[in-house]
Amino acid sequence: MTASYKYQSEPYEEFFASDNWVNAALDLLGGEKHTGEFMYSPIIGTHILSGILVKATGQPVLDFAAENLFSPLGINVPHNVVLRNKEEHIAVMKDKNISGWVVDPQGINTASWGLFLTPADMAKIGQLYLNGGIWESKQIVPEKWIEMSTMEHIRWGSLSYGYLWWIIDDKEHIYAALGDGGNVIYVNTKKKMVVSIASLFMPDAKDRIGLIMERIEPIFED
Repeated sequence: MTASYKYQSEPYEEFFASDNWVNAALDLLGGEKHTGEFMYSPIIGTHILSGILVKATGQPVLDFAAENLFSPLGINVPHNVVLRNKEEHIAVMKDKNISGWVVDPQGINTASWGLFLTPADMAKIGQLYLNGGIWESKQIVPEKWIEMSTMEHIRWGSLSYGYLWWIIDDKEHIYAALGDGGNVIYVNTKKKMVVSIASLFMPDAKDRIGLIMERIEPIFED
């Protein structure tokens, strides 16, 4: 979220219509803003991460994730999801029963959206982070990465951001993964609490963090 781009807001329709999403994302880099300033790019910018992961591991993202994350956590992501046109793209976001992980025209899994998990699966990822990367006595994710990714690295107005996690309260160590349309994985380290919410796409979704902090957390107070 600190790369400079040639646009004020993401040209995601142009991006999705391209025949190579990673190249399209790279071609959009540049512009007048200075590198290092916060530039919210949840769809296009993050897809570059998937391209890097494929290069670094020599594996499809789904295969790498299945071996190193999903299988140890007991999460089943059965297959890739291919979207051939705009109509299929819209339809998949309204399908309550969809499973799998969306891929681009080169078969590279999306980095910021298109991974369809159950709320229980999402909670497992939150619990893994709460446990410092340990699952069933095995270190799945390095503890140092958990620490680094959930600390503030940049601010956007009054909002703090780590590595793909929003930092809700740095002192209390509360952080969340917020998906467009209402999806959230919320971790409160002090209270040892994980909350997951899965939602169909909803434009301008209401504040889920407020809902969790005001309505859900008090239920579990001592």
